[in-house]
Amino acid sequence: MAQPHEPPPDLTGRTIVVTGTTSGLGLALSGVLARAGARVLMTARDAERGAAAVDQVRNGLKGRGSAETVLLDLADLASVRTAAAEVRERTGDRVDLLINNAAVSLGPHDRTRDGFELQIGTNHLGPAAFTWLLMPALRAAGTPELPSRVVTTSSLGHRTGGLDLTDPHWDRRRYSPTLAYGASKLANLLFAAELDRLLRLTGDPVLSVAAHPGLTASELLNNSLARGGTWRARLLVLPDRLLSQPVTAGIAPQLLAATGPVHGGDYVGPTGPFETRGPAGPARRSAAARDPELARELWKYTTSSTGVPSDPEPPIGA
Repeated sequence: MAQPHEPPPDLTGRTIVVTGTTSGLGLALSGVLARAGARVLMTARDAERGAAAVDQVRNGLKGRGSAETVLLDLADLASVRTAAAEVRERTGDRVDLLINNAAVSLGPHDRTRDGFELQIGTNHLGPAAFTWLLMPALRAAGTPELPSRVVTTSSLGHRTGGLDLTDPHWDRRRYSPTLAYGASKLANLLFAAELDRLLRLTGDPVLSVAAHPGLTASELLNNSLARGGTWRARLLVLPDRLLSQPVTAGIAPQLLAATGPVHGGDYVGPTGPFETRGPAGPARRSAAARDPELARELWKYTTSSTGVPSDPEPPIGA
């Protein structure tokens, strides 16, 4: 039986940004966090769908917390910059928690507005740039006693392949949607680990934590199919529906990472069979996800590709 999430603590006075909130995990997370008293900024690519999601969350608040929309397209770095600036202005440059939840998966070979392969562009490069641009607000809100947090959402799929930084956009290789998705989710874990390492070096009051939802009945595959998903994605629909846990259980690892007793650098997920479901707890990383040199190389590649200065910036020789 699926395990429901543990309720979060009282979040009154806390400001939280959640990406990808028009359905699935992001929508459920936003509702739980707002009902715990937080002010939740819910990002969406589409204004109409974003407004509908905010209305759904507001209808369940019963006087606790608040919800509002921020337009953000992670596949467009201009949108990332605009959204980050808007968040900082609307929050008075103080953000207590950023949950990088939005993702795409298993669609045909496509490009972001900036020319990146769609999955690594949307799942890693856009969120990394968004995180760096919000770091001043996260740093300002955090204290040694109550650090701010960045939660990066990865996937069991991070184990399906490696990350080739000599050809990250599949210009020279035959495109594999599954391997490209796995590479983007591996990049999420490497980014979270390197962010944690640098935050420890700088002593900033911000924690970097990663999480994955196991097999959860989110809208990720359905959204892939809407974009013309491959036959592989279509084959996964039935087993996904049969084996997946409900979203109410799937958000448990993200909630633990966001509000529970964790440390910087932790990775949490379901603790049941093969990490597909069950109570939230420590998760396992692949060997590639534990490669510190690959994490450092990805960090450099990300800032050079996006044109967004990394924050924290690695000290000389670090």
